[in-house]
This record gives sequence, structure tokens and C-alpha cells, in this order.
Amino acid sequence: MQNLLAPIEQFLHCATPDAWIEKAKQPENLNGLLIDHMICELKAAQTAMFLIRRYAVDKETGKALLAWLQPYQDYVFRQQGDLQQLANISGLSKKIEVRKDSPYAQDLVDKMVLLIKEELHHFYQVVEIIEQRGIKLGFIDSSRYAKGLLSHVTTHEPDTLIDKLICGAYIEARSCERFAKIAPFLDAQLNKFYISLLRSEARHYQDYLALAEQVAGHDISDRIKLFGEVEAELISTPDSDFKFHSGVPIS
Repeated sequence: MQNLLAPIEQFLHCATPDAWIEKAKQPENLNGLLIDHMICELKAAQTAMFLIRRYAVDKETGKALLAWLQPYQDYVFRQQGDLQQLANISGLSKKIEVRKDSPYAQDLVDKMVLLIKEELHHFYQVVEIIEQRGIKLGFIDSSRYAKGLLSHVTTHEPDTLIDKLICGAYIEARSCERFAKIAPFLDAQLNKFYISLLRSEARHYQDYLALAEQVAGHDISDRIKLFGEVEAELISTPDSDFKFHSGVPIS
């Protein structure tokens, strides 16, 4: 596991603060953390879906992609459906037609579709745990973390896409690091589950970075460094909220 984590820890500009781990360890915070984790898995799939629809496919394929995601969104935001219905989702119903005018569209589709499938599978696994434990879903507002990263995204293409891919890399890397940080303090079921997520999450951040470098076609180390510094500040500074990607908890 340490071999898997070493490049992630090197990529991130700071480790998760001990204060966050201490709060995450408290049993009374576990239910909220699991619900937020479920939403994070859905948001990861939504982000990858947006990138495919915006940069790599035609409108009809984009509609089919949205239909694939809809039952998962209904479960979270409308509290419609159940575990059995999620288990019966067949996946994407249409062959993906990749745009011919983009040299990176096929690679973007290949990496992001695999990521979506894995994130939705993780989403289902978290829902399964939530339902097994009788945890009631409630409203959870968005955290400052993703907003803070995206506020630094450039507004002209292709730099917008490059920046969003870099943001995706940091979000996935932080998720992986936090799974490893809290797993030893959780019960046997969650410990095993979080350790099982490490390998795919580690690859996700690498896929995002590889795509960013491919789209740019030049050195982007300055942008990677910038977002690394922004991400570290969000993680290491006081945060009034407590979520999977929040900063130092305020007592």
C-alpha cells in the first residue's frame, strides 16, 4: 500500500491534518462522512461526464450519457429508487460517437468512461453500506473545497480544460490519501472497503494528469504547482464545515 501512496503523497503539497483525522475517527461523525462520501462518488462521475459531453461527443451521445447517470442523481437528490434499482441499471445504452475534430477526444472518452463506471460502482457500494446501517439520507450542502479549486480555473480554452483536469487530479489524489488515513481507525467492513478503493483512485489522478499534459502539449508544471498550493491551503486552513474534503475542523 505504501508503494501505491508514495507518489500521491509526493504529488500533494500537504498531508491531511491530524485534527481532521481525529474528528473523522469519532463515531458520531461517521454517518455524515459516509453520506458525503456517497455524494463525492456521484460528483466524480458527474465531473467526468461533463468533460466527455463538453469536449468529446455529439449532443445525442451526450443525452445518452445523462440518461445513464439520472437514476443515481434521482437517488441522491430526489430520494427516488433503492439499492435493487441501482443494481439493475444496465449502463450506457448508446455507442459513444467521438468527435472527429478533437485529437484528444478518444483518450478523454476512454479514460473518463472507465472512471465513471468505477465511481458509480463505488457509489453503489457506499449506498449498500448506508442502507445496511439504516442511515437516513439528509441534505448536505456543497463544501468550499471544489469551489475553491475551480475558482482558479482559466476562462479560455484549451486552458480551461487543462485546469479542470488538474483539479480532477488533485481531488482524486486527496480522496485516495484520506481513504488511507482513516481506514485504520474504522470498523472491519469500512477498513476493508476503503483499502479496496485505493488502487482505482490512485489511477484516476494519474489519468487526469496524463490527459492534462496531452491536451496542453507543453510543460504545465506551473499550473500543476499553482493548484497544488491552492489545494493544500484549502486542506490545511480552518474550515467551519466537516466533510470528506474539508480543511482543519473548527472546534
